Amino acid sequence: MFYYFDLLGTGAFAASGVLAAMHKRMDFFGIFIIAFVTAVGGGTLRDLLLAVDIAWMVDLNYLYVTIAATIFTMIFHKQVARNTWSLAVLDSIGMGVFTVVGIEKGLANEHVAIICITLGTMSACFGGVIRDILSNEIPIIFKKEIYATACILGGMVYFALQYLSVPDDQLTLYVASTVVVIRLLSVFFDLSLPNIYRNQTD
Repeated sequence: MFYYFDLLGTGAFAASGVLAAMHKRMDFFGIFIIAFVTAVGGGTLRDLLLAVDIAWMVDLNYLYVTIAATIFTMIFHKQVARNTWSLAVLDSIGMGVFTVVGIEKGLANEHVAIICITLGTMSACFGGVIRDILSNEIPIIFKKEIYATACILGGMVYFALQYLSVPDDQLTLYVASTVVVIRLLSVFFDLSLPNIYRNQTD
């Protein structure tokens, strides 16, 4: 289940990369590059920090999922693009999944909770940061702090549920859902952390 959960997040992030790239009217090569770095960027950083094999380099299923998600989203782009929430939903699903995956990999390498939560947050956010930079946008993580905060809160929920001995399969679902719900609520209600510039004038 953990493995397929990881593939799901990879596909969701790839699709969000396609939508962002097509919005910028990139050619096929540009679309694929954005989809690829969005899908595997966070996981690559995580694996490099853990000094373990980079997942997509030792398991081609990650590449196959990325390619399939890219082609599928391109074909049905018009249908998907009609829903203004598409990018936020796909991004949120990827965030939820990768937060759990990062935490699990941190635990597998015997790291403490705070390091595992950091790994989960980086796994979930870094691909989106690369996507936004390459798309000439200010990364969402620097504009909407709830983006990363959702992952951190999800990580806290993970260890709280683990302390309560919640079964692993349920724990994974609850934590990923927590991240997705927090992220989507922040988008829907335009929520963010306090802005230090709000009461300042130029």
